[in-house]
Order: sequence, then structure tokens, then C-alpha cells
Amino acid sequence: MKTFVLLCALSVVSTAAPAAEQMQPTSPCDRTCLYQVLDDYLAARDAHDTRQVRWAARVKNSENNVELRPDDGLWGTITARGDYQMRFADPQTGQVAIFGVVQETMTRSPYATRLKVVDHAVAEVETIVVRPEDAGIPFVTADIKAKPVWNEMLVAADRTPRQKMIDVANGYFETLQLNDGTLHTQFTPDCDRREDGMQSTNNVQVGLNAANSGLGCVAQFELGWYRYDDRLRDRRFVVVDEERGIVLAAAFIDHEGRLGEYTLKNGTKRTSNYRRPHSYLVFEAFRIKGAKIQQVEAVFTTVPYNMPSPWVSR
Repeated sequence: MKTFVLLCALSVVSTAAPAAEQMQPTSPCDRTCLYQVLDDYLAARDAHDTRQVRWAARVKNSENNVELRPDDGLWGTITARGDYQMRFADPQTGQVAIFGVVQETMTRSPYATRLKVVDHAVAEVETIVVRPEDAGIPFVTADIKAKPVWNEMLVAADRTPRQKMIDVANGYFETLQLNDGTLHTQFTPDCDRREDGMQSTNNVQVGLNAANSGLGCVAQFELGWYRYDDRLRDRRFVVVDEERGIVLAAAFIDHEGRLGEYTLKNGTKRTSNYRRPHSYLVFEAFRIKGAKIQQVEAVFTTVPYNMPSPWVSR
């Protein structure tokens, strides 16, 4: 009975209360504190027991861009978590996030979760689970290995001011949108990108679009390969970890489907991957060193075309 009452209360709060993102913390929570809140949340989710979480008075929860009760979705189906995890924190705004792998019975999926912590309690939960059966993406893999670079603290000389970090990440989206070969941000020479567990740069083994995947970050964009990405919409820069140089961005990639054949900057003709209206929901993490993008880690899944975000006011 207690569990039922709690869940009903959380359900009412999550649908009827003002957005929790408007709440401002009165009690600071540093990196260690934020990681502890995250650990407690993950342990509670593993146990399918919302009573183990300290919830804020108002809770907003979404999974794959749909608002749900805090105990619904992955909370009801998770059977295990993989060893891979990449976590980062933003004490200034009370945000913490993790990229990892979850198992639901026989399905293993890359996922990412963001929490907003207010006065040591969970006020927001935003999760993307890239279930291979549903994602509409042929290369999804849960066989992901940790990259040590994501856990390194930057020395002072390599750090970038907070707003500049956001600008660098936004410049990536500007470069990707209607990609015509123009760079609107900068990359380190060793830049790599991984998407839904697959390394999509400097990887000649991919098979899918191997001519593109074997190239580095800069070469791909300078070719104008992603001309078919019509909109990078509803961009939000939700976690900024200044010590590690990480920005977590949320957005949608919209494809109108109008573009057919187009020409790369080297004169090669190719046909768009998307000949129908189509959208991806994406969490994209950027590791920024010296105001340049060094690593990109993305999780994204297909959603209805032009689907609005419950996290963006309209």
C-alpha cells in the first residue's frame, strides 16, 4: 500500500506540477554528492523500488522523450546493468549524467540518463534507451568499452570557460545542420566519435558507409557528408562539467526527406539516407580540450517526425 501511495503521488506531481527545472537548489551538492545521488538512483532502479530514491516535491521524468511515471519504462523491465559507464557532473546547476548499458531480459541497449538534483533530491530524470529492436538504426551495439580520456581531469591550461564550452558544442550542431563543408567549431587532430556504441570515425571496419566511417571528424564534415540533416532542433546544453571539459547536449535531428542525390565537396555523388520525414532524439556528449572537440559520444533513437520535447517550452 505504501508503494502504491508513493507512486500515485509521484505520478500526480510529474504531470500536474510546474517543471522542476525551474527549482533552484538552496543546499549545494558537489561532484561527490551528485555521484552519490546518481548511485542511489541507479541502485533503486535495479531493485525496481522507487522508495529508495529521495525525490523532490516536484518530479519530472521522461524516457525516449515521453513523460512517464518515475516507476514506468526501464524501471519496470531492467534486469541488469553492464560494466561500461561514463559519468560526469555539473555542481553549478545540480546536474549529473551517465552513459552506460542496460539489459532488459534478452535485450542489451546503450542508454544515457540525466538527473537534476535539488537540495540532494531528484527533481528531474531524462533517459534515452537505444533498444536495437526499436531504434531504427542498423549498427547499435551494447559491446562498449570505456575510454579513459572521458575520466581525465583537465589541467588549468586546457580548460575552457563555461559559455565557450557551450558555444563549441553548439558549433558542432551548426556544422552538422545542412552540412555543406563549413566548420563552425574546432576539433583536435585526434578527435573521435562513437554513436550508439559504434565508433563512426577513423574506423574502416564498420562496413556501413565505410567510406565515411574511415575518416576523421574534420574530414567527414568538410566533405559535406551530412547534408541530409535538415534541422538540429530544440538544442539544450544540460550538463557542463568544467573540470573534465564535458558538455552534454540534447537535441533532435530532423530529416525532411526531400533531398535525393547530392554532391560531396570532392565531387562524389551520393544519395541521402533519408527519403522520408524522419527524426532522431539525441543525447550527445562533447569532450572539449583547449576549446576544441576531442571526443564525441552519442546515444540516439528514432522518434516520430518533428516530435516536440517535453523539456522545451512552446
